[in-house]
Amino acid sequence: MVQRIRTALLGFGLAGSVFHAPSLASLEQFSLDVIVTSDPQRQAAAKAAYPQATVMGRDEWARAGHSWDIDLVIVATPPSTHVPLATVALESARAVVVDKPFAVTSADGETLIALAKEHGKLLTTYQNRRWDGEYLTLQKLLAHDALGEVRRFESRLERWQPDITKEWKAQATAADGGGVLFDLGTHLIDQALQLFGPVSGVYGELAARRRLELADDDVFVALEHCSGVVSHLWMNLNVAQKGPRLRVLGAKAAYVKDAADAQEGQIQAGILPGNPAYGVDMEEDWGTVGRTGELVPVPTERGNFPQFYELLASALLEGGPVPVDPEDSVAGLRIIEQIRSSEQLRKFPGAERNGE
Repeated sequence: MVQRIRTALLGFGLAGSVFHAPSLASLEQFSLDVIVTSDPQRQAAAKAAYPQATVMGRDEWARAGHSWDIDLVIVATPPSTHVPLATVALESARAVVVDKPFAVTSADGETLIALAKEHGKLLTTYQNRRWDGEYLTLQKLLAHDALGEVRRFESRLERWQPDITKEWKAQATAADGGGVLFDLGTHLIDQALQLFGPVSGVYGELAARRRLELADDDVFVALEHCSGVVSHLWMNLNVAQKGPRLRVLGAKAAYVKDAADAQEGQIQAGILPGNPAYGVDMEEDWGTVGRTGELVPVPTERGNFPQFYELLASALLEGGPVPVDPEDSVAGLRIIEQIRSSEQLRKFPGAERNGE
């Protein structure tokens, strides 16, 4: 008999329904027992997709959640609720996964880490982009010294989303964890830190271009790593034509990949973990290694979001390390705070709220 980790998933928006629930459902070590969402359409979708789970609203969970026989709580709700919900779960003696951003401030993140240590409970952050195919491919190339000494790391997560469609995002300021720097930027900063280490210099540009945007939707970040690498990171929701997902310049060669990881789109299209096609990058989307005129296609490593939960199961059942050290996420939050403290948000004509 496989020991099952009894799990409650708080939130069933994009994070809960696409990134967390399908991975949990693909692994025999987990049972998805409770799904918490107050949205009627999401409740119906959760019941249809996971009939074995009890689906309840936020108020019901707040009243009775402590009485459920649950081992693990996953917090996949809007950022401003991450720390309060994780705090309750830790104080109720549950292990906790917090979706990114881990917290809205680094101080809150440190408080949460201290609380987990006080109660002797596992705490980790869901930095799933560590299991993107292009990131895994770059890790392999670096391990084999295929590029030589890396000098510049360029990384983009760009979207064409000219309208704000989620109510909480339309109302969220940066203080609430709103904006693309907290959203996509959290991934890019984490990847850069994992690949090239701590930084000695930080520069950023913040802009709000969409109508009703209260935080930021167009951001550039430059990091000077102590290792000598310079990272240039773009996160933007106003992009009609996307730039390369990765462009990594080394002393011997470069790695360039235009297309981003396919897992999110696959899950939304019904290609779920366990499907032989899941995580597999199409050949026409592979990146290339070399110099101009001497480029070689490189097969993309298979993307593997479920590996986060495989490692988590090992941590919970066998005492292995957590898949993501929450201190890593706090380091990313400190960079975000540096950018916000030194950079004034630029708002452009048409971005004002209600014409103000």
